[in-house]
Formats: sequence, C-alpha cells, structure tokens
Amino acid sequence: MAAVGSGAGAGAGAEGKKRGASRSWILFDAVGEERVLDADKYAIMHRVDINARDLRILDPLLSYPSTILGRERAIVLNLEHIKAIITSEEVLLRDPSDENVIPVVEELRRRLAPSSATQHDGRENLSGQQDVEGADEDESPFEFRALEVTLEAICSFLDARTTELETDAYPALDELTSKISSRNLDRVRKLKSGMTRLTARVQKVRDELEQLLDDDDDMADLYLSRKLAGASSPVSGSGGPNWFPASPTIGSKISRASRASAATVHGNENDVEELEMLLEAYFMQIDGTLNKLTTLREYIDDTEDYINIQLDNHRNQLIQLELFLSSGTVCLSLYSLVAGVFGMNIPYSWNDGHGYIFKWVVLVSGLFCAFMFVSIVAYARHKGLVGS
Repeated sequence: MAAVGSGAGAGAGAEGKKRGASRSWILFDAVGEERVLDADKYAIMHRVDINARDLRILDPLLSYPSTILGRERAIVLNLEHIKAIITSEEVLLRDPSDENVIPVVEELRRRLAPSSATQHDGRENLSGQQDVEGADEDESPFEFRALEVTLEAICSFLDARTTELETDAYPALDELTSKISSRNLDRVRKLKSGMTRLTARVQKVRDELEQLLDDDDDMADLYLSRKLAGASSPVSGSGGPNWFPASPTIGSKISRASRASAATVHGNENDVEELEMLLEAYFMQIDGTLNKLTTLREYIDDTEDYINIQLDNHRNQLIQLELFLSSGTVCLSLYSLVAGVFGMNIPYSWNDGHGYIFKWVVLVSGLFCAFMFVSIVAYARHKGLVGS
C-alpha cells in the first residue's frame, strides 16, 4: 500500500510539474482567427521551429533584457511584458490575461483582422480585374504588421509611464524647493528611484532598436515572408509562392502578401528599407521618451543643487550665529574676570575709604567689553567672515 501511495504521489507530482511547465498563449493567424493555447515549451518549440535557448528568453520567471531575435522561421520578441513569437503566418503572445498584455491582444485583434478586400477573395476569383486591383494594394507582410503592433504597444506603454512620472515629479520637486522637509525629501527619493528604473527600461528598448538599425543582416533576418518565398519558389519562377499547400483557403487569404514578398525576392534580397523605416519611426518615438526622462533627470539634478545651496546658506548662517555667541561669551568672560578679582576675600588696606570706585569699575569694564565685542564683529565683517 505504501508503494502504491508513493507511486500515486510521484505521478501527481509529475502531472503538477507538467501543468506548471505549460503556459497560456494566444494565437492570431493571418486570416484573423484567434485561439488560446495551453501548450508546454516543447510543443511551442516544435510549432515555430526555435530552440530552447530562444524560448527561455520569453520565460517571465527569468530576467532578460529587451530582445528582438530573427530566426529562420520566427521572430522571438521580448519587450518588457510583451513576450511573443511571430512567424509569417501567426503570432503567439504569452500570458494574454495579464493586465498589461490585454491592450496588446485587443490591438492585435483589431489590426490583424482581415480587410474587406481580403474577406471577399472568393468574389475576386470571379473577377480578374478585382484580383489585379487587390494584388496592387500596398500591404506589408504579416510579420511586419504584428511587429508594428508590439513596437507601438511598448513605446506607448513606456511613454505613458513617463508621462505619469512627470505628472508626479514636477509638483513634488517644486514643493521641495519651497519647503525642505523629511516628507518631501522621501517623496522625491522614491520618484528618483522610479525614474532610474524606468530610464533603464527605456534605454534597453532603445539600444535593441538601435542595434537592429545598425545591422542590415539582422534586419534581413526579420523578413520571414521573403525567406519563405525564396525557399518555396525559385528566383526564375513567375508565380507567387505556395505558403500553405494543404490549405488553399489560408493561402488565398494572404496571396497579396505572398506576391509582394515574391517580388521582393526577385528584386534585391538585401533590401531592408521597409523594415528600416518601421524601426526608425519607433526608434524616434522611444528616443523622445528617453529625452523626456533625461530632461526630468536634469531638473532633479538642478533641484538638488538648489537645495544644497540653500542648506549651505543655512549652515553659513549658523556659523555666523556661533561666531556672535562666541564673541559675546569672550567679552562676558573678561567682565566676569574683573568682578572675580575685586570680589576676592583678601584683606588689603587701600579698599578702605574708596567705595565710590565700585561704580567706575563696573562702568569701565562694561564699556570695554562692549567695545571689544563691536570690534570683533567689525573685524569679521571687514574680512568677509559674516554678512553685512
């Protein structure tokens, strides 16, 4: 019985481990259909033909910098909370129920929906003129449209976080300059920490886009449709590539993208102008967000300098007060010295019959001490040790 119980426990543990290894994905294909996949990593690797090292980048439990990788049949994309795999036929987005990913899902659902021209491909087949007009339409490859949605989402997300930070930071900094208190200092400290983390996140996305723009080979690796078209059709062929031989319906849905990709293959395989323009647009947007954070950092640095100047001024005022108190103490000490000398209980004959001298001693000693205090203050002002 114990053996049976341990075997059942081991089986339950293996089943739980298997369920833990699976992750929820949402899939959008080129014809606008979507469905939720609850597949483990091996099924995903087999579906999109990537290795475990690339899939590990998308693990939310591991901390990887923002990355856009071009593989033979897929684009592996890790941009903050957006973790996706894009192929020439479909998009797999991880954790679609996450609150930050839901807007991306909605935008993919809207942008990747088939157009009216695509929905009437059956009718276009009956009219050669309409088919020619549909073929002449300028439509980007599927992977570029999906990539554009993810880039737009991450740029908008980071820009929104930057705007929120600016809304909180500028009033807090202005309040700190008007009143230096522990509460205001702690508030600004938290805002500065948040700004530092957000700047690092924006910088990583910007660096990844800049790295792609600087390398034409990396950009060429993202042309999945062109690579697929080149593998499916010889350069001398005249017809469009057959992407889905087992599914003529899906093939007809994206025939225009196929023909555009085939035309690119027959032209210049190293032409990355379309993707470069796409990346350049979002690079400028993320660079603008980084400039906002840089301006905010400069404003914080200026505020810190202003506060340090104020603190230095207060410190100097305390030093001046200490100088005045020390000078007054020295003068009173001399006055006390005179009083102590004449207050000694030592018998001497000249004290008899000279009681009127007491008032002169007190008056002269007081005037001398006051003159000495004024002289010290005047000397300090002459040397610039205290303010006028």
